Amino acid sequence: MTEPARGEGDGERRSAMDAALPRVDHAAGHLVRAAVTAPSVHNTQPWLFSHGEDGLDLYADGGRRLPLCDADGREQLISCGAALLNVRLAMRRLGHRPVVRLLPDPCDPARLARVGWGAYARPAADVNLMYRALWQRHTHRGAFRPSPLPPPLTAELREHARAEGAELYTVRAPHALRHLGELVRTAEAAHRHDPGYRAELAHWSRPGRDGRPDGVPVGSCAGRPDGTGLTGRDFTGLCRAVPAEPVRRSPGAGLVVVLTTPGDTPEDWLRAGLALQRVLLHATVRWTAAAFHTQPLEVPWLREQVRTAITRGEFPQMILRLGHCARDRATPRRPVEAVLTAG
Repeated sequence: MTEPARGEGDGERRSAMDAALPRVDHAAGHLVRAAVTAPSVHNTQPWLFSHGEDGLDLYADGGRRLPLCDADGREQLISCGAALLNVRLAMRRLGHRPVVRLLPDPCDPARLARVGWGAYARPAADVNLMYRALWQRHTHRGAFRPSPLPPPLTAELREHARAEGAELYTVRAPHALRHLGELVRTAEAAHRHDPGYRAELAHWSRPGRDGRPDGVPVGSCAGRPDGTGLTGRDFTGLCRAVPAEPVRRSPGAGLVVVLTTPGDTPEDWLRAGLALQRVLLHATVRWTAAAFHTQPLEVPWLREQVRTAITRGEFPQMILRLGHCARDRATPRRPVEAVLTAG
């Protein structure tokens, strides 16, 4: 087929158009493709990336912050910290040590991290295992199988959290589980009675295949959100009230853990995200899934109760249930081109 002739003006216009397009190299695309698999509050995916010749910058996307659920931006930064862990892991998979600076520009708080290309180092076997887990990890919503987690796994997860400057508390005592369950239940009841919160949640709920690459599909919510001992978020919009009595711990509750940090600054929130994703990926390697129950951490006076009664004064950043389940349905992800630009 003969190509139509082009004049000099066509070539000039084409060059101008090409110059206006972002230059995204393959290495940056590889890093961000891994980053966007990270979990985020309501699957908002609140991150942006900019790449240059010597590295990648991570930014918080202010337009995706939840003004009611996440008024101070804490969960947004935790989400971005999880994406940053994925960037580090993808860079190691390419054989380079990542050189990371958190909050590198005091005048630009939205610029969360700078990741530079460090020296070459052959990736270890555990790097490859956790890298593969990026696409296998999915958030669970519902009950777990009754089989308990092996005790060595709990110790391994705690060490992964500590490697990022966080702590992983297991909540086993019956009275502590009841207290934490009541705090979660109280927060979720307040959320469900708040029209603004319900509207915010509905905006990020996906009732069907609407083609949007973010939010939580209702089909990924297995069973009622009130049946596991820790009340879940109601993405279906069908449960306007929580039960009058808290659900007792069920065999499908799994292991309840709380991720904490010693401080409560933006840097601590980023480190909590790094620790969270590292814990989740190692759990995935060991065929273990996680469910999130962070509602009381979104209400200041309830978060303080969790801190004083459950985590011994450490600042609680995430509340999780861990357990075994069938493979969860994947939630949608924004394409690399939507979140990556050339610096």
